Amino acid sequence: MKEKIIEAIQQYDTIILHRHVRPDEDAYGSQMGMQAIIKENYPQKKVYVTGQHDEALTYLGHPEVVSDELFNGALVIVTDTANQERIDDQRYTKGDYLIKIDHHPNDDAYGDITWVETTASSCSEMIYELFEYGHKTNAWSLNNHAARFLFAGIVGDTGRFIYPSATEKTFNTASKLVQYDFNREELFDGMYELSYNLLQLQGYIYQNFVMDENGAAYIKLTQEILQKFDVTASETSALVSSLGNVRGIKAWAIFVQEPTQIRVRLRSKGLVINTIAKKFRGGGHPFASGATIYEWDEATGLIEQIKALCAQ
Repeated sequence: MKEKIIEAIQQYDTIILHRHVRPDEDAYGSQMGMQAIIKENYPQKKVYVTGQHDEALTYLGHPEVVSDELFNGALVIVTDTANQERIDDQRYTKGDYLIKIDHHPNDDAYGDITWVETTASSCSEMIYELFEYGHKTNAWSLNNHAARFLFAGIVGDTGRFIYPSATEKTFNTASKLVQYDFNREELFDGMYELSYNLLQLQGYIYQNFVMDENGAAYIKLTQEILQKFDVTASETSALVSSLGNVRGIKAWAIFVQEPTQIRVRLRSKGLVINTIAKKFRGGGHPFASGATIYEWDEATGLIEQIKALCAQ
């Protein structure tokens, strides 16, 4: 599969990289890391990253404005995105050839080439694996810029290596990436420093979350609460793991109200919760998933399913 991907990269002069909506570090890391690798080894190629920018990730990078004409005859690579409806910039079908690189369950096997490894800690880890194959077969090199992106993606998706997805292979990959020259302290500041407003909201979450006797927990962040703390819905992603510090908790949901929908972030300590997410217009990893609901009445049903899961 890696050989086929490299052959496709070599064949096309224009390459456009996509990732999922509401990006995280692994979305940017895999997408922009892949761009940096291709540019480093094929400087004559035109390589673009597209998608709506998240201001919280400005420290990491910034996507580009890609015109419609560039898709004509282009190779399109989508990283870190399980389902087609979650691909940011739906022009991904306008290219000549499509590649999917992902580490989520392959429920939607789109693309002319589909490379999925659910055992990988992150899509960024997979991109580094692709680089190593390219280094062996085509003398690919990796620059500091690419290493920074991939390291950030791995750290972000493993929760600083505390999630079960961080394997021996993950640590080996990280140990190779830290040998490159990039400022880790500055990178970690961008990833983990919180604003005063977010810290205040985090305190609200700790004071107001609900947990039952079986370790099922949830918190509802309405638009009124977000406005009170002057925090955007997208900024709350930095707080999704906060409840993981609570002793006795097994699975939790954070409901974040947006103007037209309610975003649900689901996490667990060892219980498979992506099956619940799929019932509510979502999906993801077994222990880290997301969903979407449109009425608070739906939240009640979702909470009941989390409670039932924990009670087992």
